[in-house]
Amino acid sequence: MILFENALDITLNKARLMTSEEVALHEAWGRVLAADVYADLDMPPFDKSAVDGFACKLKDLGKTLKIVETIPAGHLPEKKISEGTCARIMTGAMVPKGAECVIMIEDTEPEGEQSIRIKTSKTSSNICNYAEDIVKGTCVLKAGTLLQPQHIAVLASVGAHRPVVSKRPTVAIISTGNELVDPDIMPGPAHIRDSNSHPLPAEVLKAGGFAINLGISSDEKEEMLGMILKAADRADVVLLSGGVSMGDFDYVPSIFNMAGITMHFQKIAIQPGKPTVFGTKGRNYFFGLPGNPVSSFVLFELLVKPFLLRMMGWHGSFPSIRTFMGKDYTRSKSVRKTFIPVALRNGLAVPVEYHGSAHINAYSVADGIISMEIGKTKLKEGEAVDVRLL
Repeated sequence: MILFENALDITLNKARLMTSEEVALHEAWGRVLAADVYADLDMPPFDKSAVDGFACKLKDLGKTLKIVETIPAGHLPEKKISEGTCARIMTGAMVPKGAECVIMIEDTEPEGEQSIRIKTSKTSSNICNYAEDIVKGTCVLKAGTLLQPQHIAVLASVGAHRPVVSKRPTVAIISTGNELVDPDIMPGPAHIRDSNSHPLPAEVLKAGGFAINLGISSDEKEEMLGMILKAADRADVVLLSGGVSMGDFDYVPSIFNMAGITMHFQKIAIQPGKPTVFGTKGRNYFFGLPGNPVSSFVLFELLVKPFLLRMMGWHGSFPSIRTFMGKDYTRSKSVRKTFIPVALRNGLAVPVEYHGSAHINAYSVADGIISMEIGKTKLKEGEAVDVRLL
């Protein structure tokens, strides 16, 4: 049995980088950049107005000015601004030569049809200066960036309409267990619905991968081995849930050995998720997660998700907040690191009602996860904790 931190290091260090591909801009969200992106022009490409108003000289503040032209966005100015004149200008339009500032409309009043009086003697420039945001040739996004909507806007602004991103790892998912039935079936005696093979593909998609749901395997060794080998032919990563603990019918570790998979660990000192298995064979990766849905969910979030993102070249950190316990939390045993679902209430972390690793409903009302280190039996109200947001 190894520490969680060691298990995470092992998996991340084994991750091979996926090859790259170009994608359309509208398909780039959630992908990881595989190449740096550089600006193909200066931004802004000209001095532009930040407001609707009147472009004029600073010395003319407080005076009555003649309007020499109107400049909509997307049109070139035709007149130069001289003392005693101004141009009506729209937000985003090019500032005419000679103008030193743009006065907002609300700081002016009309003086006839072609004149305005500036009511103020002070103003900011209200001009977005040429190249103040980006200079042509500047690297605007680095390889390894996990693309969010704000990054898509940057790509669009520099003309990167087909960014180079890492390919998505393909993950084949198998649920194991004679007791499992599909969600559309009413379970009979001694059976339960499979609550892993459907959320795990959703988790894979959320992590940026491509999921193949292969459904349920029985506990028969031959069937399970056949499904694992076929899955390895179709996917980069094979992800099993169930069959990894110490029961008479928990065959996954032995079947991994039969398949020639090199095992890197079989137990982690955590709760939930102790009997988690990780192995490799050639260019394939194999995870065996516990069958209880909470264990499966937590181990995917904390171990498999970082691994998939590392395969795509992402080295970032996951969103978390530092806050305080909203009430005491105690446990009787402290030999393993424990992960606890919490809700954020008035900014405080409050453990939700949780009955163990089969109680997936607890996570439907949880905002995040906190951890309790080995040897610690109590988190006190008011104690600082880090909440890994879900």
